[in-house]
Amino acid sequence: MIKYIWNSGYEWRSKAEIFGLPFIHIAIGRDRETGKFLVAKGIIAIGQFAIGIVGIGQFAVGLLFGLAQFAVGMFAVAQFAIGFVFALGQFAIGITAIGQFAIGNYVLCQIGYGQYVWSFIEKNAKALEHFRSLLW
Repeated sequence: MIKYIWNSGYEWRSKAEIFGLPFIHIAIGRDRETGKFLVAKGIIAIGQFAIGIVGIGQFAVGLLFGLAQFAVGMFAVAQFAIGFVFALGQFAIGITAIGQFAIGNYVLCQIGYGQYVWSFIEKNAKALEHFRSLLW
C-alpha cells in the first residue's frame, strides 16, 4: 500500500481557503502524470515537501513553524533545524538553538557556537538564565 501511494501519489486539499491557499493540503508521493514529487502548499502543509504557514514533512518550510527531517521557519523542530527565532534538532541554527550541534545567540548543546553557550565545555550563566526563563 505504501509503495502504491509513493508511486502513484496521494493529494488532498481542504475546501476552506485563506488568501487563496487551502487551509490544509496533504501531498505525498509522485504526480501520476508527470512523475514529479508532489509539493504540499497550504496554511497547514503536510507531505514529503511542504510549504506553508505550518509545514510538516520530510523537507518543510513553515513561515511560522516547521516540523520535519529538514525544517526552516520562525520556529523549527527537525533533525536539521533552521529556526529564525527558535531551533530544536540534532543540528540547530537560530537565535535560540538547542541541539547536539548548535549555532545561535543562546545555545544549549553538546557542541556549539554562539554568544551565550551552555554545553559540556562552556557554561555561560546568561545562557542558563535564558533557558530557565523558557521553562517558566
